[in-house]
Amino acid sequence: MKAYINGREYSFEQGETILQVAKRNGVFIPTLCHFHALDHKPGTCRVCLVEVTDAQGNTSIVTSCNTPMQDGMKVDTRSSSVRKMQKLQVELIFADHDQNCIACARHGDCELQSLGEYVGLSTNRFAPRIAIDRPLDDTMRGMVRDMTKCIRCLRCVEVCRKVQGVAALTVDGTGVNAHVGVGMAPSQNISACIQCGQCTIVCPTGALAERDQNDEVLDYIADPELTTVVAFAPSVRVVLGEAFGFGPGENVEGRLVAALRRIGFDIITDTDFGADVVIMEEGTELLHRIKEGGKLPMFTSCCPGWMNYAEKHCPESLPYISSTRSPQAVQGALCKTYLCDKMGISPKKMRTISIMPCTAKKDEAARPQLHTNGIADTDVVLTVRELARLLRRCGIDLTTIEPEAFDNPFMSDSTGAAVIFGTTGGVMEAAVRTVYAVLNGKELPGIDVQPIRGESAMREADVDLGEGNGVIKVAICHGLAAAHKLVDEAVAGTSPYTFIEVMACPGGCVDGGGTCRVKGEYHPNASKRMQGLYKIDKAMPRRQSHLNPQVTQLYKDFLGEPNSHLAHELLHTHYSDRSKVQKESITATKNKLTLTDI
Repeated sequence: MKAYINGREYSFEQGETILQVAKRNGVFIPTLCHFHALDHKPGTCRVCLVEVTDAQGNTSIVTSCNTPMQDGMKVDTRSSSVRKMQKLQVELIFADHDQNCIACARHGDCELQSLGEYVGLSTNRFAPRIAIDRPLDDTMRGMVRDMTKCIRCLRCVEVCRKVQGVAALTVDGTGVNAHVGVGMAPSQNISACIQCGQCTIVCPTGALAERDQNDEVLDYIADPELTTVVAFAPSVRVVLGEAFGFGPGENVEGRLVAALRRIGFDIITDTDFGADVVIMEEGTELLHRIKEGGKLPMFTSCCPGWMNYAEKHCPESLPYISSTRSPQAVQGALCKTYLCDKMGISPKKMRTISIMPCTAKKDEAARPQLHTNGIADTDVVLTVRELARLLRRCGIDLTTIEPEAFDNPFMSDSTGAAVIFGTTGGVMEAAVRTVYAVLNGKELPGIDVQPIRGESAMREADVDLGEGNGVIKVAICHGLAAAHKLVDEAVAGTSPYTFIEVMACPGGCVDGGGTCRVKGEYHPNASKRMQGLYKIDKAMPRRQSHLNPQVTQLYKDFLGEPNSHLAHELLHTHYSDRSKVQKESITATKNKLTLTDI
């Protein structure tokens, strides 16, 4: 079938909306609520207005996101009537919105601001509703939910339900006071939310955003009594560059090291080192479970979003989860012990700052079980978006800075196995490389474990552990919608797997809730970021965790051997059932409701 947009003829298929046809052909129609990647077209923002004339000559103004294109239809996206109505609608949205833009996490990266520019909004005829009866929830360690900035597009509700299978977010209130809430929970911190941050990726404004801790970091750096140690995650080196105009997946590791020195950090380390240590501990733990008859399948524990999900939604999974800490938690613990000892620094005078692609990492750092001798192993976690803001605050542009190398001799060396932790399946592949070497006394042929790689949300592979060691079946799952099924199989004793990797975010850490956003899109750079990590891995001189010389020295000088008593004390942890607290809080809230509330 054929129709016309702004006088030009286009072909389309039955069932396609006006907006779909327009986008496919490069015709811009502004919208806030529509989100193609989630197939989300609720028509709530009423901004994607167009003027249509049907085959019978009838003219009307409609929302293009949920109006089907019809054969012979004529669509005008720029008529005077359309522009006036779009401008009015954007004015009304701004009037129902906190307009203190300079204090917003999305300032300069806000889809509502961009929309105002598109419709030509220079002034607003309507005064803002300063007494908006919507909550500001800052009870979470990783995120802030400011509903005075909510435009009710419902993208966050959609991603929480469809992608994560968590359904923590609901629509509360009525009329102009309607906003995104957390159901019957008294606050988001004790709701079903796992702080994965995927909602912050899709939110077009600053209604859902990471908790900014840049000032805390600057205070640490400014204190002459403190030694500041910074480390950044594997995926950061292929994501951060996008905030400064580099291509997706481009490795900016050297520029980042140089930038962190310019900011004023005293010691620069690499969380890749911690990832290599994780493989030594987790691989040994897996072999012990296989040989000694421990709980199988063993689930990985590197992802804090997944761990929050396990504790809140399926606590029956906890005995099956590896006790090995995440690379961030391992790095932090070793900084406050091993590094302090090597460099003659008191742990009380050291502050560790971790740069992560994840909002849930902030929550992880605050866990009481991740403190050593009463001192937090990781003091502050900055997301990639926060780091980009910090660099700009310090007047640093990655495009103009020359790359520099790590110079810390204790916790900065890494391998290709550690680098691929940043993508889904990477933890599994890194573990297979080392487990094979331990069992066979020789390296895995070919190194690359291609059957484990991929982008599908759920995949499995048979892994040959070498002659006499048999074949094990492994699974990789990202996005939590499928994770619960894997847990149910494990608990029921019907799981065909020996080892399972779970990552909360689609694509793994390269698409974490704290990574760079692309306006109106959902992880469009996932594949390029992933390939960027594999490219780094392939170019590394050492690609197996057990070949990292600094890791070898760590065990020789300090830990003794993987899973030793000291290693368990510093590098392992435990998890607890948090579903009871959540249920009790919701029940208490329900009991307080009156008939008027209902």
